[in-house]
Amino acid sequence: MARKFLYVFAGLIVLVIAALLVYRIWGMQLIRMVMVPREAFTQIPPLPANAYDDPEMWIARPDIVRDNPALWTPEGVKEAPVAQKAAIFFIHPTSYITTLGDAHWNMRLDDKESLTTARRFVQNQASAFNAAGAVWAPRYRQANYGAFLTSEPAGDQALAAAYRDVAQAFAAFLNANPQGPLILAAHSQGSRHLLQLLREKVAGQPVADRIAAVYAVGWPISVEADLPALGLPACARRDQSHCVVSWQSYAEPADPSPVIESFERKPSFTGRPHKGTHMLCTNPITGAFNGAAPASANRGTLDAREQGRSPRLVPGIVPARCDTSGVLMIGEPVDMGPFTLPGNNYHVYDYALFWADVREDAKQRLAAFLKK
Repeated sequence: MARKFLYVFAGLIVLVIAALLVYRIWGMQLIRMVMVPREAFTQIPPLPANAYDDPEMWIARPDIVRDNPALWTPEGVKEAPVAQKAAIFFIHPTSYITTLGDAHWNMRLDDKESLTTARRFVQNQASAFNAAGAVWAPRYRQANYGAFLTSEPAGDQALAAAYRDVAQAFAAFLNANPQGPLILAAHSQGSRHLLQLLREKVAGQPVADRIAAVYAVGWPISVEADLPALGLPACARRDQSHCVVSWQSYAEPADPSPVIESFERKPSFTGRPHKGTHMLCTNPITGAFNGAAPASANRGTLDAREQGRSPRLVPGIVPARCDTSGVLMIGEPVDMGPFTLPGNNYHVYDYALFWADVREDAKQRLAAFLKK
């Protein structure tokens, strides 16, 4: 009996080693096979011109009082009143992640599972800005996660279709907020769309003068090859406004090579190659361009690991250091939940790791903007 158990155990070890070997050799091919939609791309029709006049097209906006995830705060968070606040436009990250036959290139607006996940992102990310003003977060027909895993034209076409919805929502947002300071924020796919908005709808336009700060988190930005076309500089310090904040989080030992290689291949907003330029890294603890900060300086990480329990703030557990590669190092791995990506990539938790620091950052940049 003991010998039979040893044979079974040895067999399981061999299977695990074989699986790891297969993943190492064909890992990305397997992921693409499962995650990239198989259907041919079909252009989705434009939304009606007045689509974003309807509150149902928004996950959050000021007149949504009931079940507005952007109004959420962790237990114990209290804010002093602000005399004059900004309007915040927030673009949520990818929540449409499907496999094989269920995958379309763009999310349907009636996809309840993806919308539920998007609401969770708005709660855990956009809520960090609600002390600076009212958050507007649109629903949009986001590109499937698989669009980022293929070099086929369909991936870019799906992203372009998603961007058209975002641009339409942004126009409605500006129409509803014709005056006053603006904060633009996003994460991941949302940040990709936000940068395009800056390039096409903000840079060189009168609205550019109203931008208190831009938080394009979780998407690589070249200091030399992208920022000059966006009309705003990198934020160099926390008391600076009218600038761009960005970071991408990794624990150590980190392997950011997939992100760096993708960044170097993709075109920039100025036409200059990305390769040989520097990725923007803002230290979210200090609000400064590059630099390091100890865990003791972190105002609060959002801990949402326990099912059925409201996320809570835990201060002083995560440090931050901008690496020479342009990504943000957070020291040793920290247990944030099941969604850490290969290479110790904490992409999903970019905001949660520094939730209270982002909150303070937005308040200070808005205060600096209002002093001008």
